[in-house]
Amino acid sequence: MAEKLDKIDLKILRILQENSKITNLDLSKKIGLSPAPTLERVKKLEQSTIIESYHAQVNPQAIGLNVKTFVLVSLAWHKENALNNFLEKVKTIEEITECFIITGEADFLMKIICKDLPSYEQLLFKTLSQIEEIERLKTLMTLSTVKDSKVLPFNYG
Repeated sequence: MAEKLDKIDLKILRILQENSKITNLDLSKKIGLSPAPTLERVKKLEQSTIIESYHAQVNPQAIGLNVKTFVLVSLAWHKENALNNFLEKVKTIEEITECFIITGEADFLMKIICKDLPSYEQLLFKTLSQIEEIERLKTLMTLSTVKDSKVLPFNYG
């Protein structure tokens, strides 16, 4: 669907990714259109699901979530229905904020956010290690965040 987007649509997407709370009036000034066609373009982007939703970006440390890990997961493929069972269990664990099917040394990469190391340890030993479809886990502990952009890399001009 990207082929149907013009420079103005792409500019709208860039601006809304940087600040989704911008007013329609301010957005219209930045893209050089009047407010009515600007709003119409935004609505069209929403209806076509190019814009899926709007979110507040919350600082995890500000609310006591101080540990971010990435966990490589290898499945026990010999277990019956391993993939579906694993996926259903992952969906119920709120500390897993993202989960990707990957290639390479593991089958999945999970991003996990916890309060502290004891909380992660409990999640690891009492929850993750109890998922029988998991053959191997490997934790990658983050020390600090260098970049955390929510803006997709596309050019509009």
